[in-house]
Amino acid sequence: MGWSLRIGTIGGTAIRLHVTFALLLVWIWLMHYRIGGAPAAWEGIFFIIAVFVCVVLHEFGHIAAARYYGIKTPDITLLPIGGVARLERMPEEPREEFVIAIAGPLVNVVIAALIFLALGGSVGMEQMAGVEDPGRSFLARLAGVNVFLVLFNMIPAFPMDGGRVLRAALASRLTWARATEIAAAIGQGLAFVFGFIGLFYNPLLIFIAIFVYLAATAEAQNAHIRAVSGSVLIADVMVTEFARLDRSATIDEAIEMLLATTQREFPVVDATGRFEGLLTRDDMIRTLKERGAETPVVSAMRDDVPRIHYRKRLEESLQLMQQASSPAVAVVDGSDHLVGLMTHETIGEMMMVRAAASGSFRFGHLRRDKPDYTRL
Repeated sequence: MGWSLRIGTIGGTAIRLHVTFALLLVWIWLMHYRIGGAPAAWEGIFFIIAVFVCVVLHEFGHIAAARYYGIKTPDITLLPIGGVARLERMPEEPREEFVIAIAGPLVNVVIAALIFLALGGSVGMEQMAGVEDPGRSFLARLAGVNVFLVLFNMIPAFPMDGGRVLRAALASRLTWARATEIAAAIGQGLAFVFGFIGLFYNPLLIFIAIFVYLAATAEAQNAHIRAVSGSVLIADVMVTEFARLDRSATIDEAIEMLLATTQREFPVVDATGRFEGLLTRDDMIRTLKERGAETPVVSAMRDDVPRIHYRKRLEESLQLMQQASSPAVAVVDGSDHLVGLMTHETIGEMMMVRAAASGSFRFGHLRRDKPDYTRL
């Protein structure tokens, strides 16, 4: 998630706040200020913070279940419409995904139940429904939000938790890709419904519709990639022609190469061709501003870029890229010499060619041997 700020870490999981969250706070402030002045505006801010505490707890429900199955969660990103927990890898079994997906909404069920008990069970539906009314009980409104989070998240469509529950159920009878396709299609249809309703009632629904549609589409694409990657070798789809930087090069030389090619990431190698790190365009610009053009590239490059042998499967490289949040994977031989690069664009091109060939394409023909294919 770009445009997000890290605000803390809990149990090894970073909590990130998307910058659009500030727009939500401004909107809440203005809406409540018109109703009851500054006191109501501050109460609205406190309420939305309490809501997002519940959202974080919801996400940690997912995290606890994922860790039970040995899946780490590097970070959570808080958006105006909720939270997104990034799993290090996808669950391997439908049962695992079902448990991970249902764990989040169950946390909201527990929160709502605790609030009901705290209020002596006297909360009515009318009180819970008035979420936007600062004149109603703070706790009653918070209980209403948690009930809404359960109902909304359990809609059987991607990217909601209900969509993952649906996929888990379908995957027990269908292939993973087909189960995802069905859940994603429902999610895309739901996005159009949200967008249409938003045109007449609440503009926020249009924003939600865009997010739901994009997330559902991305989920379907990832499932197709996952279905293909298990049977494809990295050597068949890796980039083999690209510009490299010697470890003795400076940022000035790197920028000249950036301007002369279509690449945005450059592998750094030693005199024998062994991979040492990856220098991205953003690394160059940041280092140029902070330390100058004569800075060695070795002091600006990323040295945590994963490496993988060219005879490994594409599926393994995808896992490495996701776990390391890396823009590329260095493909090496048995002597650790760089022989290729695996990038997100490489994978995208593979899927486009496969779709155009309607499944009759042989992946061995995707091997890169022209500089034009190195652009990221």
